[in-house]
Amino acid sequence: MTRRAIPLLMLAATLILLPGIASAAPAPTPSPPSIDIQINGTNPDGSRPASSLVIVLGLTLMSVAPALLLLCTCFTKVFMVLGITRNALGLTSMPPNQVLAGLALFLSMFIMGPTVSAINDQGVQPYLKGDKTQSQAFKDGVEPLREFMYGATRPDEVALLTKVAGQKKPANIEAVPLTTLVPAFVLSELRAAFIIGFVIFIPFLIIDLVVSASLMSLGMMMLPPVTVALPFKLLLFVLVNGWALIITALVGSY
Repeated sequence: MTRRAIPLLMLAATLILLPGIASAAPAPTPSPPSIDIQINGTNPDGSRPASSLVIVLGLTLMSVAPALLLLCTCFTKVFMVLGITRNALGLTSMPPNQVLAGLALFLSMFIMGPTVSAINDQGVQPYLKGDKTQSQAFKDGVEPLREFMYGATRPDEVALLTKVAGQKKPANIEAVPLTTLVPAFVLSELRAAFIIGFVIFIPFLIIDLVVSASLMSLGMMMLPPVTVALPFKLLLFVLVNGWALIITALVGSY
């Protein structure tokens, strides 16, 4: 019995000590993952720009998209005209700003559609296909936007900013730098928006004057004229199809 018990005891001791020996052994150190990030101008075959570069350019464009929307498109003018129309009607918060901003955004997309298509055809697609370099694609792609802004910019604004900058008067559109054209375009858009707003305000101002004079002649000085004039303003705006007239005027101004 003793001879049989010795091998069993040795086997049991081995099984007991084996986990401790295994835990005492040093664990293998995992090798860090190899990460290689490269931003190349073109693919190895040189046919088209690398996807990583396209992603970086896309993210950069998204970061400056709000500034481009406000300063290089018709969004500012459209939104201001819609806001002035709301104030002329005497409606302080209806339609809300979100509705006006959404309407202005889609009207801007409608107006800027041909320009955006030209930018895509002349700059973006040739660059993605590898037919143009980055600098050439930017130069050709920005040309339709330059023509759009120059067509809506008053020469007086360009001359003013050129004089302030101490530069010579440009002979043609190509000679006007973007640093001068963009602020001149914004100033022209603000001026045009104020002119349209003045024209919109006149008929509603007449209604306010007539209602105020009528209430004073009737001795109803405690009755707010704004409350009485609001239904007549809304009726006039609906009868003349005011939204259609304003949108038609905005689209036709470009």
